Amino acid sequence: MGHQNTVFHQVLANIPWRQFNDLVEQHQSDKGVRRLDTKTQLIAMLFSQISHTKGLRGLVSGYGSHHRRLYHLGAGKISRSTLADANAARPAEVFTGLFSALLGKVRSKVADTARECVHLIDSTTVRLNRLSGEWAGFSEGVHGAKAHIVYDPDQDCPIHAVITARNVNDITAAKTMPIKPGATYVFDLGYYDYAWWAELNAADCRIVTRLKANTPLKDVGERLIQPGGTILSDRTGLLPARQAKNRHNPMNGRVREVRVKTDTGKILRLLTNDLTAPAQVISDLYKRRWAIELFFRWVKQTLKIKHFLGNSENAVRIQITVALIAFLLLRLTQRVLDTTIGSLEFATLIKTNLMHRRTMRDLLGLPEERIPRGNDNQGMFQWA
Repeated sequence: MGHQNTVFHQVLANIPWRQFNDLVEQHQSDKGVRRLDTKTQLIAMLFSQISHTKGLRGLVSGYGSHHRRLYHLGAGKISRSTLADANAARPAEVFTGLFSALLGKVRSKVADTARECVHLIDSTTVRLNRLSGEWAGFSEGVHGAKAHIVYDPDQDCPIHAVITARNVNDITAAKTMPIKPGATYVFDLGYYDYAWWAELNAADCRIVTRLKANTPLKDVGERLIQPGGTILSDRTGLLPARQAKNRHNPMNGRVREVRVKTDTGKILRLLTNDLTAPAQVISDLYKRRWAIELFFRWVKQTLKIKHFLGNSENAVRIQITVALIAFLLLRLTQRVLDTTIGSLEFATLIKTNLMHRRTMRDLLGLPEERIPRGNDNQGMFQWA
């Protein structure tokens, strides 16, 4: 029987190595490096993410036990001190750039039309220890980082991310994100800012969010609804002239409020600038926020962002970025194989057989065939 690469090798084959090498050169991340180059750092961090090793000691031990098989990937040896130093000092932009390159391979161009393009915005927090207090202090004894994500539910992948300390407000991070003209943006109360809404509205974006209970509408016009359904009311009106005492509201056009009763009996006041779509469409768009919650849950359950390999801001950013890269690699591998297996089950299967020499199709019980490669389009990633 001929030589067969490991499952890990096959997953990493989706990395655009030429673009990665260009990023290493651009940011000079290997300048003056003698023992641990950036490629080895990336491979070691991905090994840690997918295999679920805990701590630097566990990573070095597990990685070292498979060194002969990792050698074929072009990876060198690692030690606790050199890896910790690399995570603390090496430019995080190399890894964010790789995330962008991979993103282009994962996302198709199906949802490019304005009203077909739905972007969900939300954030998730990860707790850090007190050694990260210099940059990630939230309150006394509480430290953490926050990942602000723009998520495409149709493509089932993140399309933009900003990593900040936990005490950075969601709306502050959202204002640094690029706006796609004509897209639909769905978000919750953490992004309550009339000026930002006005920017989205000016870019011809559809907004679907929630109104606070104490926000009144003026000059209200009622619309007909079907009685007996979950839509309790549908009306248009004007937002207050000011969001706070001295903050003028530039969102001065007519908006729409759709009151919805959820399955649990809770009543939501949904706000949108779409005055023509059926009320049920607005309600269904807001329900799609659940997709980004499932993504956060999947990442926290499947990847390694609960135990960090470093305490500095740079080390935490690199680890969260590599976790997102691991997500894209697994998703890309799963899509190329065209398997119906669930994402969590697929990730578990890869983890269990990571260093086995088996083809991916054999692992999944699929007939063998040549796996096509994707393209290398660019995506977006940014730090605050």
